Amino acid sequence: MGKSDLALRLAEGVPAEIVSADSRQVYRGLDVGTAKPTVDEQRRVPHHLIDVVDPGDDFSLAEFQERAYLAIDAILERGRLPLLVGGTGLYVRAVVDGVQLPRVAPDPTLRAELEAYASDRGTDALHRRLATLDPLAASRIDARNLRRVVRAIEVVEKSGHRFSEYHEHHPRYDTLTFGVTRDREDLYRRIDQRVDRQIEDGLIEETRRLLDRGCPPSRPALAGLGYREMVAHLTEGLELSVAIERIKFETHRFARQQYNWFRLNDPAIEWLDASSADPDGLLTSIQRRLARRTSLAREVTR
Repeated sequence: MGKSDLALRLAEGVPAEIVSADSRQVYRGLDVGTAKPTVDEQRRVPHHLIDVVDPGDDFSLAEFQERAYLAIDAILERGRLPLLVGGTGLYVRAVVDGVQLPRVAPDPTLRAELEAYASDRGTDALHRRLATLDPLAASRIDARNLRRVVRAIEVVEKSGHRFSEYHEHHPRYDTLTFGVTRDREDLYRRIDQRVDRQIEDGLIEETRRLLDRGCPPSRPALAGLGYREMVAHLTEGLELSVAIERIKFETHRFARQQYNWFRLNDPAIEWLDASSADPDGLLTSIQRRLARRTSLAREVTR
């Protein structure tokens, strides 16, 4: 059982509503490659921040945070439990930590110039440019993360303030955070099975439809794992078998990075080993933890 299935079962019993913290599920039309909840699953449990924008649109971290706050506040007003579910670390941290984010509107012209600079001189050169403007931000952002490097430079040049000056923490909610982990070989096997299933379910056709509708391959929607390899297959002649193996390899690497990122950035996460526990045991463990927190909250408010 993965985190999405676990959250779905938990939500049905609490009751709760799910707020997606997946940076690709916000895009309409990205269904297969993002393992988006099915129509039936969304009927069973209300989901939020899914199918929010078109693939060619911009969607910033600040916009996600604002929409997530609105969804969570509305869920709480209905007397239900909000479950923030997803593996996009920055999305999770923005909500859980209440990170103060720059409200700087995207500048398409500046972004195009910066991306052209990176294309001509390399991403490392653009990263060095960020280092001259904001050394602290450069030390925190991987040079390979072109989108983040561009955004950091954009904020500096448009606002006159360093990107690193933002990101103060003002937590808005009392939260419990759980992480689902697995034995490495078990995880890789499940990833490979999922990729094969996505190919069978139409990932190639889905990518082709997005391209046919005019979504540029450089947009974040098509730059994510799975889609970028399918774009290379469809437009650059990359052999399908090679593209599939590349997706699996890169997803393995991403899973390692994701695990390390969460362990580094949130020591308060309670890790649940899905390899050594049955699904019902995982669910019961979370339910008991929630019940203890609820009991303590009631004692404090008496």
